Amino acid sequence: MPRPRSPLSRLFTVLLAGLLAGLVLAVAALPGNLLAGVAAKAALGAYGELPAALRTPATPQRSYLYANDGTTLLTTFYDVNRTDVPLAEIAPVMRQAIVAAEDRRFYSHGGADLRGLARAVVANVTGGAAQGGSTLTMQYVRNVLKTDPGRTAEQRQAATEQTVGRKLQEIRYATALEDTLSKDEILNRYLNIAYFGSGAYGIAAASQRYFGKAPAGLTLGEAALLAGLVQSPDEYSPIDGDADAALARRGYVLDAMVDTGVISEARAAQARAEKLTLKPTAQPNGCAATRTGDAGFFCDYLRRWWLEQPAFGATAEEREQALRRGGYRVVTSLDPKVQATAAAQARKVYADDDARALPIAAVEPGTGRVLAMAVNRQYGVAEKQTVNPLISGGGSVEGYQAGSTFKLFTMLAALEAGKPLATGFDAPSRLPTRYAAEGEASCDGRWCPANANPERMDGYRMMWDGFGRSVNTYFVWLAEQVGQDKVVEMAQRLGITFRAEADAAFAADNAANWGAFTLGVAATTPLDLANAYATVAAEGTYCAPTPVVSVTAPDGTKVPVGQPSCKRVLEADVARAATDAARCPVGQQSAYGQCNGGTAGGVDRIVGRPVAGKTGSSEQNATETFVGFTPQVAVAGIAANPDDPSDAVGGAVQTKVIDAVARIIRAAVDGQPVRDFTAPSRELAGNPQRPEPPRPSPREREREIPSDILRWLQERRS
Repeated sequence: MPRPRSPLSRLFTVLLAGLLAGLVLAVAALPGNLLAGVAAKAALGAYGELPAALRTPATPQRSYLYANDGTTLLTTFYDVNRTDVPLAEIAPVMRQAIVAAEDRRFYSHGGADLRGLARAVVANVTGGAAQGGSTLTMQYVRNVLKTDPGRTAEQRQAATEQTVGRKLQEIRYATALEDTLSKDEILNRYLNIAYFGSGAYGIAAASQRYFGKAPAGLTLGEAALLAGLVQSPDEYSPIDGDADAALARRGYVLDAMVDTGVISEARAAQARAEKLTLKPTAQPNGCAATRTGDAGFFCDYLRRWWLEQPAFGATAEEREQALRRGGYRVVTSLDPKVQATAAAQARKVYADDDARALPIAAVEPGTGRVLAMAVNRQYGVAEKQTVNPLISGGGSVEGYQAGSTFKLFTMLAALEAGKPLATGFDAPSRLPTRYAAEGEASCDGRWCPANANPERMDGYRMMWDGFGRSVNTYFVWLAEQVGQDKVVEMAQRLGITFRAEADAAFAADNAANWGAFTLGVAATTPLDLANAYATVAAEGTYCAPTPVVSVTAPDGTKVPVGQPSCKRVLEADVARAATDAARCPVGQQSAYGQCNGGTAGGVDRIVGRPVAGKTGSSEQNATETFVGFTPQVAVAGIAANPDDPSDAVGGAVQTKVIDAVARIIRAAVDGQPVRDFTAPSRELAGNPQRPEPPRPSPREREREIPSDILRWLQERRS
């Protein structure tokens, strides 16, 4: 049953009929090759210069995000679900089917088929089935102009208006294209831009959407069905429209292919008999649709990074459009194995619906490439989901206190100032300082920090065991020796960003009096913390964190983004010395044999190779942190309640956090060569001679002798 025509369509038909009335008789008498080469230009006059979009197509395409192996698809970004493919990667039956369905004289006309136009005019005027008379080339012109991102919305809308002027312009552009491009190139461009319904633009997207395969693998029946959709994609779509209508159109296309001689009646009959077997495949779109290892938070971090890159546009809006319409192939830095391990370990500590969370980040030293970002949360906007950047920070997420992990910055500042690892101090249980304070942490109006476990921490300490046993009073004293402002500056140098307004103000205006900074009272994120420790693992080379290995434009050129951006921020020997002390907390031994206890001794057993790190507990165990590193990876995890800092996670979770981070490190280095840390120089190690304990008096020595032996000695003396 013919579709009803609008009054505007009927008016257009009458006008075009008048223009072409004089041509109809000539059309009937002229052979097709003359029509292709002469008639269109003679009748319509000279054509204008082609728009840039027709010379160099700028059709919107999907951007693909892959893991660092270049094959594991994470997700895609698109406004229009399209990916261009070369003609050689499209099954020949698909090419034949689209020509038979839409433009049987495609290979003989010159862009505008006047015979077809005349036939359409006559059919429309006489009330027959409505016909467009547009060739594949004319359809291609229309599709380009109505989707060209370089044109205004009004210009794109005008590309489909039913006016004589628009139709004549379309014909002029089509004939110009035929002078410029080969038939195969025009056919390839058409197949890559045509809309096939169900959100699929172009044959690659359509093949995947309907049959879950690449266009090279399409069968005759599948190709005929897809070719039949372009006339009315939404109406005929077997997914969203009328499956019976789609099959009827498939039969029409098969008949047309028989008529044109590209297939036999027997092949057509066999294809007609095939049942409609669909494998609908929805292309993921955006970070909420990531397919691998709960990588939504990593994807969100990449998107935020993308919007800051001038290579993709002058404004954030232009960069967003480039991601969704530019057809980029992005190989990210995410390691699927490390990501999967991190996601599983986060959920071993807390369930998805737990108010508390364990955000984790893994970074590659020497490149800054982010290997994993995981947390026990689902990324998204639905109930019990979140899009807050819990791992990288930003927006409303300022970060979490990381406790004694910040002692690293004090140690680095001291080493840089020339103080060796052997710098000793008799650490008391509580240390009065010059900073004013009130409450429990006050001694006569002065801040008076205490050791968490005096029995294990008090006494003469050097950097090795001060760091290994996490002695608060030793590091507060050490920070006073080098200057608190130097410690704050060191943290910033290694990439710690103060997102909390109060922290930023203190760092800018009063860093010299930030006495508690070494105890990790400033908010940070797992990503910042992992990257700071990665700088030490890379022997003092800081690399800005990056989520990308490479970005390739649709034309195959590499976009100059994502390469490691590194600089030396520490002397190598300073970093090596800090690493030597960081062997103590994890149950390993320093190059100078000065480790004598640690807070994460089980890490050595889990990782099974040279490793270093540090635990951190904020006040009242509000958060629990562990950072570990080898020369190849640095991993940080912080247990916290992101929505309620007053909800203390408790000290009991620390062992779980340590275990989780250690297992992620093991997964990251599995299969990689074992690399040891380089020992620091003797100069920075210093002379690690611990003072001998005072010799007891004869009376004190007598108290240590068992009573029965003491009586025997006294009797002998008498």
